[in-house]
Amino acid sequence: MDEATIGARLRALRRWRGKTQTELAGLAGLSPSFISMVETGQRPLDRRSHIAALASALRVSETDLVGGPHLSADRQQSDPHMSIPALRVAIFSNTLTSAVTERARALTDLAREVAGEVRPACQDANYLRAGELLPSLIDELHVHVAEPADEAALRLALETLVDACIAAEETANVLGYTDLAHAAAARAMEAAAILGDPVQQGKAAWAHVMTLPRDGMPERKLAVAERAAHQLEPHARQGLGVQALGMLTLTAAMAAAVVHQETTAGAWLDEADALASRVPDTPMVNWQLFSRTNVGIWRVQVGCERGLAGARMLELAGQVDVSRIGVHSQRRAAFLADTGRGLARDPRTRREAVQWLLRAENAAPQWIRNNPAARESVAYLLDRATATAGGRELRGMAARMGVPH
Repeated sequence: MDEATIGARLRALRRWRGKTQTELAGLAGLSPSFISMVETGQRPLDRRSHIAALASALRVSETDLVGGPHLSADRQQSDPHMSIPALRVAIFSNTLTSAVTERARALTDLAREVAGEVRPACQDANYLRAGELLPSLIDELHVHVAEPADEAALRLALETLVDACIAAEETANVLGYTDLAHAAAARAMEAAAILGDPVQQGKAAWAHVMTLPRDGMPERKLAVAERAAHQLEPHARQGLGVQALGMLTLTAAMAAAVVHQETTAGAWLDEADALASRVPDTPMVNWQLFSRTNVGIWRVQVGCERGLAGARMLELAGQVDVSRIGVHSQRRAAFLADTGRGLARDPRTRREAVQWLLRAENAAPQWIRNNPAARESVAYLLDRATATAGGRELRGMAARMGVPH
């Protein structure tokens, strides 16, 4: 399917299923006017709950609806995809008892590379660099897991493999390879299970939750996230354990928002706030940036999912000191993009929306140019004849994202 926008794909899939707009609206629990406006570009389809409902009603995957990995002429957008074949081979060809590669560098060198190069690359949304490093790292870590020098070496190899697979999950997920992301998370869970460490299991469970599809039964994602949080909670006494639990609570909050359980979402966000008070507000050194600052960023993200727009999004965003997040961080870009998406929904703030989206692109170009929700907002702004609001800048961003302009 070559349709460039989500609205065009929705129209094509609806017709393919032989449904009228009214019939589809009834199946998805939405209004016929909403379906019509999405198909004609008058409203963006950028909320997870709406995407999940429509994909379920059409009996297709979310990827069919929002579009899978796409390659444009822009190198920042397309180059990170070059590492996916090698990463796929590394995840699928190795097992925890048998490594394909026979030789490996020293385990301490591999651990240093994961902590000192791969993790910072993911935080900076440099998926090209992460993808270049991960395949050989995963191959070599499997050598140390399959044939450890001693028990201490086995534990270090497994812990490092958990972190490497979580980075692989994030890289594949951002680029749109959901099957590979799920496989990487599953490998992290296998390694954590052998360790028997609840904190490592919590970290891997978080990666697993991040790869779960929402189409069909979006409430299942909430149930899995809540179960993982409850399992980790007795063991989250300090440091890494609190940070892993915090990320699970944030994921549970978003999953609750997707299924319109706003009270539950608020409760999980409050729980995340309480956990964040137990760790330093130093996002760049905390696991997955968990901190009070990051909780604020997730509140913006949840607000965007709830459909907040215009001034209400600006008010929520104003409560976040985004300067505490690294200049090129994925979380910084997500915060800027979510705010921009919310502003795009209100005609009074569409000029500001363009600037927020451009700031997100400057912060993490590889991430935003591969992000379906951001692409949808840019397409929506163009379809609403707001090129005058962003002029050349908006059209340039659309070109870099592969959006017709």
